[in-house]
Amino acid sequence: MSDEAATSHKAVRDFLAEAEEIVEQLGSELADLADMADSGDLYPDLLNSIFRAAHSLKGLAGMFGFNEISELSHNMENLLDCLRLGKLNLNQNLMEVVFAAHDLLTSLVRSISEGDTSDHLEEIHACVARINGCMLPPDSDSGESALEHLGLSDQIRGSLTEYEQHRLLDNLNKGRGIFNVHTSFELTTFDHELSDVSDLLKKHGELISTLPGMGENMATHIDFDILFGSMRELDELKALLETGAIQVTFLGKSSVTSESSIAAPEAVAVAMKSDSDTAAPVASGTDDAARSSKSMSRTVRVDIDKLDDLMNIVGELVLAHSTISGIADRMRNDGFSRMATDLGKAARGLERRLADLQKGVMEIRMIPVGQLYEKMSRIVRKISREQGKKVELTFYGADTELDKLIVEDISDPMMHIIRNAIDHGIESPAHRLSVGKQEKGVIRIASYQKGNHVVIEVSDDGKGIDVEKIKAKALEKGLITDVNGVSEREALDLIFMPGFSTSDTVSEVSGRGVGMDVVKNNITAVSGMVDIETSRGKGSRFIITLPITLAIIKVLIITCAGRTYALPVTSVLESLLMTSDEIKTIERKEVIQVRDNTLALLRLENFFSIERSAEPLKEFYVVVVGVAEKRLGIVVDDLLGQQDIVIKSLGDSFKGFRGISGAADLGDQRTILVLDVGGMISETMKSGSFQNV
Repeated sequence: MSDEAATSHKAVRDFLAEAEEIVEQLGSELADLADMADSGDLYPDLLNSIFRAAHSLKGLAGMFGFNEISELSHNMENLLDCLRLGKLNLNQNLMEVVFAAHDLLTSLVRSISEGDTSDHLEEIHACVARINGCMLPPDSDSGESALEHLGLSDQIRGSLTEYEQHRLLDNLNKGRGIFNVHTSFELTTFDHELSDVSDLLKKHGELISTLPGMGENMATHIDFDILFGSMRELDELKALLETGAIQVTFLGKSSVTSESSIAAPEAVAVAMKSDSDTAAPVASGTDDAARSSKSMSRTVRVDIDKLDDLMNIVGELVLAHSTISGIADRMRNDGFSRMATDLGKAARGLERRLADLQKGVMEIRMIPVGQLYEKMSRIVRKISREQGKKVELTFYGADTELDKLIVEDISDPMMHIIRNAIDHGIESPAHRLSVGKQEKGVIRIASYQKGNHVVIEVSDDGKGIDVEKIKAKALEKGLITDVNGVSEREALDLIFMPGFSTSDTVSEVSGRGVGMDVVKNNITAVSGMVDIETSRGKGSRFIITLPITLAIIKVLIITCAGRTYALPVTSVLESLLMTSDEIKTIERKEVIQVRDNTLALLRLENFFSIERSAEPLKEFYVVVVGVAEKRLGIVVDDLLGQQDIVIKSLGDSFKGFRGISGAADLGDQRTILVLDVGGMISETMKSGSFQNV
């Protein structure tokens, strides 16, 4: 890659790192704004934050030369500016246009990340046309007469921006009193003192404008006039602000009130002393440092590919450590006991440091699943509005941590499960009321750590899954020949078949005959499992069980029919030494008894269709593995011990191989396959031989 191409590639990555964060923030805040369109309340801070995000994205895209994104962001910014200036009313029609613009921005950013160079001008022009269709000429009644009643000085009125004038009028229309809070602080401490006063005022009303002014002690002090709207009375504000050098002036209330009811400006001195004896102390050295040019954030944004490279290096060091330990053991056996002892001590010290390094890298990769929940919240709000349904989304365990790459891989499956819950599960408000339910449906997402796995549950209180309808659809498609011979568990597994759908009509949300098979495939690809529980008329629950990470893991090395494999230790529950006499057959399936419970067996040579070169051993091991509540016994010839490995992907060519999650290098020029326990259990479940222990 040339220097110019490398520089361009880095610029794109830098843009994407910033743009993705802005677009996600926009989506989350727009969802909150849509809720306000229903309630009628409008929080200026939220609207300003959305406006700033659109403005930042416009500037960022322009700086990096992405003109399509810059143009769309600019028009979206204009629309938001009219909204915050009161020139447009917030309603669901307007929100649809804003959401459409945000969706297109998200699509444009994603296209850049995927290297898509196609032209999107037609889509952008259509979206801009919708935005322009919402724009209205400003109201001719600017409210000048209302502002005249407040008795603002010409200097203050001339300093107010159009937005600040709008916020002033909006506060008057809401019946709030308007106050002028005049402050005078020393130059050495004014930033902290002004911030404290502003924070206090925000708790009791809206801070409309902060204007610097000139006082009597210009050499040592700086004055500010703070316009403030509040439902509180003057005496209450006096009690709140009776520290420091502050004057509170009541300016008036709604302009529709009779003229006599608008009080004349009345200055009230509140702790008027402002000399150096009573002023706030000068900030400490620590505060001086905080106000320096150093960055306040101690966060560094790191490309996940760099973390992968670092993890691979750690994995190679782990293998090198295993080699050194092996050399020490061989030296001890060959009579070099003193040198072997010293080398062994060094190896153990290296092992401890490697463990710390491995733990540190792993923690860097971990992120809270709450980041995923924020995306789901936007989806629920958008789709429920489109469907005319009322849905409440609740979260539990948002601080549970998962590997960044696993969170990315399950994002689409989670989205599709939730879309299906709204489309197929949650009933219309009228139907819910008719069956005695609350008008608003509830979708609950909960996550928690269970051993070395994380469980994510997505449940709803809708109508549940119609198992009989699934059987009928499967019979129609030729997937089964007799509905009576299919259990409820087997019927629910049918929805994960490619192209299977019970929807009679195709909608934008679901019913396209794709989706649930992708859900299972994506979850299986990260060595996870998905299970379904449903109750007719009461709702459904999808249970997703995932490993915490797929980077460096400890495995149990096993052999079977002359082949060597690795089993993740996180899925291994116990190992048993068995004989052929202890194996029983139930309905042509091999099982064993473990503490009065029946455990299904799986022979690796049969699962992978391997022919043995010798007779099967009379004594062998059964490794009991489990994911969530599911258990399975894997029959193997021998156990070779545990080892840390780095899982490597097999690539797209081997993607369809069942029961394999990747490969690993053992450090002695051997490469072995890592077994996918979740996939093997799923395959065994399909065959009907699955049992719980």
